[in-house]
Amino acid sequence: MTGRSQFDHRTQNILQSIVEAYIETGEPVASRTLSRVGGRQLSPATIRNVMADLCDEGYLSQPHTSAGRVPTVKAFQAYVESLPTRRLGASELQRVRTELSRTDSVGERLEKTSHLLTEMTRNVGIAAAIPTDTQMLSKVELLTLSDTRVLMVVETRDRIVRNRVVALDTAVTQEELNAVRNFVNVSYSGWSLGAIRRDLRMRLAEDRAAYDTLLCQLQTLFQNGLLDLGLTPEVHLEGTSNLVSPEFEFSRERLREIFRTLEEKQRLLELLERFLEQSKNEVGVQIGLGAIHPSLQDLSLIGVTVSLPSGISTRVAVLGPIRMKYAQVLSTVYHVGEAIQSLSA
Repeated sequence: MTGRSQFDHRTQNILQSIVEAYIETGEPVASRTLSRVGGRQLSPATIRNVMADLCDEGYLSQPHTSAGRVPTVKAFQAYVESLPTRRLGASELQRVRTELSRTDSVGERLEKTSHLLTEMTRNVGIAAAIPTDTQMLSKVELLTLSDTRVLMVVETRDRIVRNRVVALDTAVTQEELNAVRNFVNVSYSGWSLGAIRRDLRMRLAEDRAAYDTLLCQLQTLFQNGLLDLGLTPEVHLEGTSNLVSPEFEFSRERLREIFRTLEEKQRLLELLERFLEQSKNEVGVQIGLGAIHPSLQDLSLIGVTVSLPSGISTRVAVLGPIRMKYAQVLSTVYHVGEAIQSLSA
């Protein structure tokens, strides 16, 4: 609804007023209501004509013949696109940076980020770290738990630690594991996980691997997921209780469905991947999330993807009802993402 004639500028202003009135009340918006807002010098009849055009274009719907109009998903999308990015207050900006700078690991930063987003927007705050093959290895540790059970621990340079217990087909001693651990740490510390895998595949493909005890043990552990541990996404979510509010009018059954959906880690990752894939360093908005699950059709997602030097793709987002305060949420998500980027440089 941008870049049109003066008439369309007026239409855009009316649409914006309708969306904002609906966000505030949740009720269909009548033309007479708009004519009394903000000293607008337009008659109810003129506004009705504009609203009729907006209905024809799919921006408004009319629940009942005598009722006012309700903005559609298309209207919300146009409204959001027209909003400028406003800056948070100086004190809020400083608070965000201070809170995030006190964290020592990616996990702590994600937890703090989801908390800040929830507290500042009164919606659901989501923060996820999605590792990639460019993460740098710090060290591995291998410990025997029994003759055939081994604890594999991988730590990357960004202080993310992942572990897995595997059951091997044959017994292995701690001395043998120490030899494998030392080989990996000396040979590959500081390498990206992707480069390590490629190099190991070449080493293990050579004939001598069949006659080298150390390489045989390494191959067994490699086949059981050694160095895949760091690629497990981490997700933090907070504030689902904010959806339990009379003004949003979610039924008890709908809330149960929403909560069940949000409890599924894979569903959350799909949500972030699908709707924020193109939002690298730019805030993305998705109105209505029914494509992920029917229970989410009346919710919106606002988020940004921040690629960190450590090789982690961090996604921060706010999930809330379609009737959320978009200007405030857009600003909060933008500045929190910016703070994460600057603190990780």
